[in-house]
Amino acid sequence: MRPLSFLSKLTIFTFVISTLPVLFIGSFSYLTSSREIQKNVNQNKMELISQINTNVERKLTTVNQTLNQVVNSSVLKRALNSPLNENDFILYNELRNEIRNMQSFDTKLEDVILLNQQQNWMVKNSGLYRLNEYKDHAQLTNLLNISDNTSWVLNPSSWFYSEESMNGAKCSYSISLIKKLPTSKLHKYGLAMANIPACSLQDVINSDAPPLDNIIVIDEKNRILLHPDLELIGKPIEESGFSGVSLISDDARPSGQFETQMNKEDYSVTYLRSQLNGWVYLSVTSIDSLTKESNKIGIYTAMVCLLMLVLSILLAWIGSRRMYTPIERLLNQIGQRKTDFKSRHVSEFQMIGEQMHHLFQSKSQLEKEIRQHIRQVRTFSLIQAFQGNYRKRELLENLEQFGYRNQIEKWNTMAVITLAIDFSDDTDYEKKDLNLLLFAAHNMIEELVEPDHRLAPVIMDQVIVVLLGSEDDDAVAFHQRLYSLTEMLQQEINRCLKLQVSIGLSLPFQSLHKISIAYREGLEALKYRIKLGKGVIIQYENINSGKHYLNLNYPSHKENDLMDAIKLAETEKAKELVSQLFTTIFAQELTPQEYQIPLTRLLNNLLIMMQESGISMNQIYHANGSLYEELLELHTVAEIEDWFWSMVIYPMIKIFNSRQNAQYHNISEKIIDLVQHGYDTDLTLEECASRLHYNANYISSIFKKETQYYFSEYLTMYRFKMAKKWLEETDMPIKDIAAKLRYNNSQNFIRSFRKQEGMTPGQYRDSHTASKSNQKPGTSAQG
Repeated sequence: MRPLSFLSKLTIFTFVISTLPVLFIGSFSYLTSSREIQKNVNQNKMELISQINTNVERKLTTVNQTLNQVVNSSVLKRALNSPLNENDFILYNELRNEIRNMQSFDTKLEDVILLNQQQNWMVKNSGLYRLNEYKDHAQLTNLLNISDNTSWVLNPSSWFYSEESMNGAKCSYSISLIKKLPTSKLHKYGLAMANIPACSLQDVINSDAPPLDNIIVIDEKNRILLHPDLELIGKPIEESGFSGVSLISDDARPSGQFETQMNKEDYSVTYLRSQLNGWVYLSVTSIDSLTKESNKIGIYTAMVCLLMLVLSILLAWIGSRRMYTPIERLLNQIGQRKTDFKSRHVSEFQMIGEQMHHLFQSKSQLEKEIRQHIRQVRTFSLIQAFQGNYRKRELLENLEQFGYRNQIEKWNTMAVITLAIDFSDDTDYEKKDLNLLLFAAHNMIEELVEPDHRLAPVIMDQVIVVLLGSEDDDAVAFHQRLYSLTEMLQQEINRCLKLQVSIGLSLPFQSLHKISIAYREGLEALKYRIKLGKGVIIQYENINSGKHYLNLNYPSHKENDLMDAIKLAETEKAKELVSQLFTTIFAQELTPQEYQIPLTRLLNNLLIMMQESGISMNQIYHANGSLYEELLELHTVAEIEDWFWSMVIYPMIKIFNSRQNAQYHNISEKIIDLVQHGYDTDLTLEECASRLHYNANYISSIFKKETQYYFSEYLTMYRFKMAKKWLEETDMPIKDIAAKLRYNNSQNFIRSFRKQEGMTPGQYRDSHTASKSNQKPGTSAQG
């Protein structure tokens, strides 16, 4: 399996980092909202059944209060002691009025029954009955066995309609408030029953409950008092499929919530136990109906999360690409492509690491090679310095590269020593070992002389050369220290290598640019071994009366500048350089014979340049003699300088000038030809230079010199010339003329033409047409 690229890893990581919070927040919001919905629904359920309980109990309390008024009335007390026959019509009528006063729309009372077992009568809405003759009198009299004097009991409605049509009953069951009579005596032989149809409780529920809720009320015997399915009223709650009765019975709390199953479906149940009569109010809601709202939230949450995930993927891709850009640039810079590291099964960083490791190895190798060659470069620079091939500024700059500048600036006195190996017959070495011995002596000097007091020793022409310096201004002290140092070097080399060496000492000097003179003094001192023998230390002051060696430094740089000025035919500059060159030469204190050396060298170099440039001697010199002979017959500086200028330098300048003029004229003609054939194109000076194979600045200066116009000026003039010709000879629209002359729009052309000619192109054409028309009659008259 190929390893993933860093871009892929970065994209995946960014996507995961951005996705996890989205998933977490989405899941958290969904679960939290679901819990809040469940919590709010449960709370609403509890509030609903509490409200229903309050409404029902308020109705039951009203019924209880009105029934208490009846049972405590004097009419009922008199009736309990009366047989209520046809002679008691007035008492019966009063009793019936008491009953009717209880029945109202609010109480939903359907019937009020008064039963007297002792006097054997029963009074209800339909009339007066002998108790023993009533069909269900046994069931009714059995209610006297209820333990409480006042009770709410669920009874079949048929008990109270046994002598009427059952169609008169609104509900199969009635909720009866039963009070034993008489209330003031221990022996109870009568009953007062207020019957409320169980179905009438549904009106209270339907007015308050939302359609999703099923409100159920059961009595203390777990019989259904109220149910959406009226056929289940009076039946045990288990027959409705409800399986959570035990949870309610075992829970001593007055209210609570739990989940159960009904008909194999999950339901959420909220219950409230009434303190008045022990009834339990249940709000049963399907879990599926609850989860529908949660599912909506889940769908919305999933859609939002999906949108955020898409945005996260997009941002992760864009962000990863932007963050990957520097790595991609780095790969491009090191010459690697994606296919390279994919084919090698390595990541970008491994590839970059390998390249960096390779670079570090190359760097280390390069540094090693540089360290190996830095000594050679330093040696070469020092050799050039000793040979006097650097100007003063260049000398300091070169030595500064090797960290010598601060060291030299501290030195107040300097000297050069030259060390040569003396071979003898009693030595164990041969001539072929010279280079090895010089190298050994070189290393010993580096070890024996402190770096602060010397530059690096160099080997030149089988001689070791060292520049020594000191911060001491005392020349005597410096001389003594220098001599002691050379003796120590001589002794140590003899002790270690068993060799005799001779050392030459230059005169002390204070300015670094005299290093080449000191080097020659050291070499000159070594030459005196021919008289003094081997293994000697020779001081230049002892052989030249304390004067520095003759400085024959030739001003090569000024000579090179003069050569360039001659080739460019720059007369004034050449004249000035000649003056500077002779000032430099004659500033040196030389004998008349010694001045012949630089003068002869200058003449020789000028003649060489003349020959290389294809100039014959006859073009500058017409006499029969020799230039060298004429030079040697001159005696003053003014004569020599004038001779060089008039006889050699100025004639050469005139020849180069004539060559350039011919070349310049040819170039200008070619440029003019290009303009005349390409004026209606986007012709530029750079394009002309490219065609003629010259530098643009060069041909611009030549063209200006030859024509007195800049290229752009001449091109504009020629275009206006052609514009006027077209305006005079053709009917070409001004817009087309502007386009042919490479103007961006006709307005620019019109402005330029008016600026050049003092009138617009149209005015110019009209004036020319008018002048032509004025000439025609005259012409014909002459004819």
